[in-house]
Amino acid sequence: MAIMQYLLALLVPPLAILFAGKPFQAVFNGLLWIGGLLFILLPFVAGQAAWGIAVIWALAVVHGRRSEARDRQLVEDALRRRG
Repeated sequence: MAIMQYLLALLVPPLAILFAGKPFQAVFNGLLWIGGLLFILLPFVAGQAAWGIAVIWALAVVHGRRSEARDRQLVEDALRRRG
């Protein structure tokens, strides 16, 4: 499942961020991603940079989501052992 999330972050970054539970970030990432895709059609480097930033942002959010879930599980396990 994790590989699918990373693949989705590479192909459709706003959707990956939305599935990670961050709807407001998904909207802003979508604007950046669509703007980047539009400018890629023109011979501008800014379009490629905007698209790249959107993809990197989505990868970071997906990775952070997995880290948050792992940390939450560790805390719950520690609290269960303690009490």
